[in-house]
Amino acid sequence: MRIYTRGGDSGSTGLFGGKRVAKGDLRVQAYGDSDELNAHLGWCAVIADQPLREMLQREQQRLLDFGAHLATPSTANEKTRSSLPKWDNQASAVLESEIDQADDRLEPLKNFILPGGTELSARLHIARTVCRRCERSVCLLATGEVEVEQFAWLNRLSDWLFTQARVASTA
Repeated sequence: MRIYTRGGDSGSTGLFGGKRVAKGDLRVQAYGDSDELNAHLGWCAVIADQPLREMLQREQQRLLDFGAHLATPSTANEKTRSSLPKWDNQASAVLESEIDQADDRLEPLKNFILPGGTELSARLHIARTVCRRCERSVCLLATGEVEVEQFAWLNRLSDWLFTQARVASTA
């Protein structure tokens, strides 16, 4: 398989299911932002300790699954839609539990904090802001295109990244 196809040379790209759209399409923007977030999580993972690295890699895999869902329009045929990775409807609950566990170890938040603190904390804050941008892009696309649980997970992911950045700043 070649890495280049020349299919996008005219400014369009193919979605799952074969439909072609402009590279500026809201759907392409949304899965592009998801892909960028995935890269930032990988950047965080390279300097994270083992438990956090494994959690970041878990969320990277979810982002890959999420990107596949974003790249598949609701109008795609059933065969295409059935080939999508199954979404874990407990994904946001897992993040909530991990946020709660981390919050139990942190001082109560009394004011806004400046991003930074440590290298890892700063990277996690960047990932958090990219996650929020991804969330905004997905909201523009959303009508009937994104499952409610996927929205909840993406929203929770930015909260989780914020909390992990706070933890990393105290390490």
